[in-house]
Amino acid sequence: MAERRRGRPTAVGEALHSYLAKSGLVQRVAQAQVIPDWPRLVGPQIAAVTTPESVTPDGTLFVRVATSGWMTELQLQGPQIMAAINGGRGAGRIKTVRWLLSR
Repeated sequence: MAERRRGRPTAVGEALHSYLAKSGLVQRVAQAQVIPDWPRLVGPQIAAVTTPESVTPDGTLFVRVATSGWMTELQLQGPQIMAAINGGRGAGRIKTVRWLLSR
């Protein structure tokens, strides 16, 4: 019979974080969090004309853009957008943003 650990019980969040850290998934979770956080990260004006689609394991974020004019503008704002995405927690989680014209 396995020995039972004595002391305080482990919180579910703590156990989950420990599992994610051991499995190497912490970085992927941080990358994926960019998608639901997108409107907060880039602001309402950019969020209104863009849709984040996916993040690759190497840190490439794919974002659909409503018009070619907006795509050009967003490419020019690339450094500011990258700073907003990677600022604070999860620094460096996104390496590249690929802007895709919506169909």
